[in-house]
Amino acid sequence: MSKVLITGASGFIGSALAQSMSASHDVICMSRSNPSLDLPWMRGEFGSFEDLAQLDEHQIDVVVHLGAVTGGCLERDGILVNVEGTRCLMRYLMDRGCCKFVMASSIAAVGFQSPLFRPQQVPIPDEHPCFDRDGYGVSKYLMEEVTRYYGRQNPDIDVINFRLASITPDEGMPPPRPVCPIGEWALGSITVMARSDAVRAFTLAAEAPHQAGVRIMNAVGPQAWVQDPVADVLRNWWGDEVDVSCFEQPGKEYSSVYRCDRIREELGFIAQRLPQR
Repeated sequence: MSKVLITGASGFIGSALAQSMSASHDVICMSRSNPSLDLPWMRGEFGSFEDLAQLDEHQIDVVVHLGAVTGGCLERDGILVNVEGTRCLMRYLMDRGCCKFVMASSIAAVGFQSPLFRPQQVPIPDEHPCFDRDGYGVSKYLMEEVTRYYGRQNPDIDVINFRLASITPDEGMPPPRPVCPIGEWALGSITVMARSDAVRAFTLAAEAPHQAGVRIMNAVGPQAWVQDPVADVLRNWWGDEVDVSCFEQPGKEYSSVYRCDRIREELGFIAQRLPQR
């Protein structure tokens, strides 16, 4: 039985993940708010070494890092929490022997918050560069860079950065999006995944055999959350600025705008909740 630390354990994904993983692991929750679970809980900030000292008596095998400030945050908050906070958490845990990290990054790390965003290619690869203009995406990208930095210091650590889809309640999945005008967070509105699938993805990553190295994986479903063909949706947004002809191939008309083969091949993960058209 592994001892698993879950940060952000009072959050939408964290509370469900902690409850699920506690059936087969020794789970410790860390968050600012009480997750109200019958599990060990430590109140605190993951970016505070003083708060992290509450864990001194525990030997953590795996951390699932879900704590963060999320989309729409101020640039300063994103850098302080998502970047510097993650650095503190990893430094503390590595110094105490933890070598497996599962990190919640975001599909927004590419920078799609702005309607001016254009990807280099579609489907968007796992390690697409950051073109962010607004602060949140770059904070998640820099968080990934912190993990690469520590991977160079400690070649034996195992780090998976999930560029996570927009996560919604299983019982309240939104209707697939038709062709519509582009707006902020546009790609997030058509890259949707159920919370139960997110919980399964994080569990698979936490339980996977140790593999030294730092990886980035798009944690998304195999289909875009669209009513109309993906090529029509994207051309309405981007015109001819991005080649979307790949979505006109037979069988690819509704495929995800993000590549998801790496997470399938390494972890065996395929999202189960798909859009109903």
